[in-house]
Amino acid sequence: MDTVLYTLCAVAGWIACGYMVRLQRRHPSQARRAICLGLGAFAAGISFAIPAVATAIDQVSGLPNLAKVMSHAGALTISANAEIMLLHFALPPATAAARARRWIWVTACAFLVMVGLFVYTLTYDDPVLLTVEYATDPVVTAYLLIFLLLGFFAYCFDITRLCWSFAKICGRPWLRRGLRITAVGAAFALLYSTNKIAYLIAYWAGYQPTGERQIAAVLVTIGALLITIGLTMPAWGPTLRITRRWEDYHSYRRLEPLWRDLIAALPELELDPTLRQRLVAVGDIDYALTRRVAEIRDGRLALRPYTDVSVTALAGQLAEQAGLTTEERQAAVEAAHLACALRRHGAGLVAAVPQPADELHRPDGGYAGEVAWLILVTDAYAHSPVVAQTLAATGELSAQGTPQSAAGDALR
Repeated sequence: MDTVLYTLCAVAGWIACGYMVRLQRRHPSQARRAICLGLGAFAAGISFAIPAVATAIDQVSGLPNLAKVMSHAGALTISANAEIMLLHFALPPATAAARARRWIWVTACAFLVMVGLFVYTLTYDDPVLLTVEYATDPVVTAYLLIFLLLGFFAYCFDITRLCWSFAKICGRPWLRRGLRITAVGAAFALLYSTNKIAYLIAYWAGYQPTGERQIAAVLVTIGALLITIGLTMPAWGPTLRITRRWEDYHSYRRLEPLWRDLIAALPELELDPTLRQRLVAVGDIDYALTRRVAEIRDGRLALRPYTDVSVTALAGQLAEQAGLTTEERQAAVEAAHLACALRRHGAGLVAAVPQPADELHRPDGGYAGEVAWLILVTDAYAHSPVVAQTLAATGELSAQGTPQSAAGDALR
């Protein structure tokens, strides 16, 4: 059974790697390069774990367990690449780079120790295998514990946590789905590690449990396939037209909090009130989403005289104190601008020094990138403490007598 399952994983890994390499050649990016490296290492590692391939490598090299060590190297590589990619998604660049370097050093040192333990087993008169059946040998136990606790338990726990946390705030639907699937796959990898450690303890306790290889093969297959699907989904997911309407409707709904407040303040921006009805919107969701994006964009332009330049520094400082990533910080600053501008508009007070239009964030990716960006801004507008704190701080400054300009003064 393990031959069939490992072969299935290897085929899926090579297909996914080839697909991502092709995309990398057409549209190079740092994140995609990390995924290509990780998927290549995974595909090679799982190929080495196929029993027939492993036996052939060991026989040709004359080194028992060489294929096992090569397979474990592939597992550590994909875990490290997935972790580094997620760190750059979830943390500010400097913090992510520092943590990534730390993970790389820890992984490299751990693998060197594993290689040293493997070389030591070659000196035995009676060969041993680096499997739980030989766990009563201290060297085998040390090797397996280093691999399991770092390569699976530590990495996969952090990958699960980062994926699930980042998915909650991610504005790109297919990336969000991919992160959640990757989190579930990493959770199965945690079960694999837990299963192996439980068998290690059982063998040390004098028991001889069976079925470990079959259980491990099933858990590895499920975890590996889910992680492969999750890591590649942001690339191929948007090409599936069958889910496009649902994705557009979901984006339409997520933009509602910001759109609703803008239209309440500037009702003349609403071109087609019938789109407020969900059934009407669903019937022509492309048009409904396009109108909602356009009306938010028009609202931002209409509020420009009310966006005060002082909000940028204040909201940026609060966002930095909150430990937000660069993109989250930009979204929080823009959301704070809109919230403060809406309040100024309601009071009829233009900004003393309006925010220059050329300093506004301009998202990449065309229309899809703008939708994703406005979703991030809307989520920050509705839920970010940075926006609430900025509103409170600017309100206190106004109450203390900070000079304000009435709307009519701007025309004098």
